[in-house]
Amino acid sequence: MLAEGASVIDVGGASSRPGSVEIPLEEERKRVIPVVKALHDRFPEAMISIDTWRAAIAGEAVDAGASMVNDISAGLMDLAMLRPWLPARTLCPDAHAGTPRKMQHAPFYKNVLAEVVKFLSERLHAARQAGIADVVIDPGFGFGKDRDHNYALLRGLPAIKQLGVPVLVGLSRKRMINEVLGTRPEEALNGTTVLNTLALLNGADILRVHDVRPAMEAVKLLEAWD
Repeated sequence: MLAEGASVIDVGGASSRPGSVEIPLEEERKRVIPVVKALHDRFPEAMISIDTWRAAIAGEAVDAGASMVNDISAGLMDLAMLRPWLPARTLCPDAHAGTPRKMQHAPFYKNVLAEVVKFLSERLHAARQAGIADVVIDPGFGFGKDRDHNYALLRGLPAIKQLGVPVLVGLSRKRMINEVLGTRPEEALNGTTVLNTLALLNGADILRVHDVRPAMEAVKLLEAWD
């Protein structure tokens, strides 16, 4: 991934996909801390992100070499996460969808874009109040949202950009692609590249992907076009 141009390596040991079940803290620790340490020792120049909602895991990962925290709950699942001892750069995704086990049970919004912007604004304020200087926001594609919600957010990225911080999108091989194209996740690379390109055109700053090289090619071509 680094050789193909990845800027950040995101390490997570507990799935947050819709329908997933929470694992014990000790199991998560056993899965991720040695990996973070090994990556930091082998690639000291690499920026490592720890994907966890648990403050204890985040703190240990930072001590092991992580420099970013990717908290899918934006500090709501563990209130200790919003403390100034955490690193300055924090990924702060959308969390109003609820827990992973239930988030896809008939999600409903009166106005998905307005509700997501409001939520992210509130969590951004909470992070600032906690002394966290650098925040990245993620509208949470596929988390507590159906296909129409996801495409409304993709079209609405310019409104999310108005919050004034970098925007991360995670579209890679997700259901919003497969439902439209009739593909399986392993067949969704082309669809992923199309949506990544649309996201970049709409103002996305960071792409969270499985396939680094195609994503970097999209970035480079758009830079040449611009």
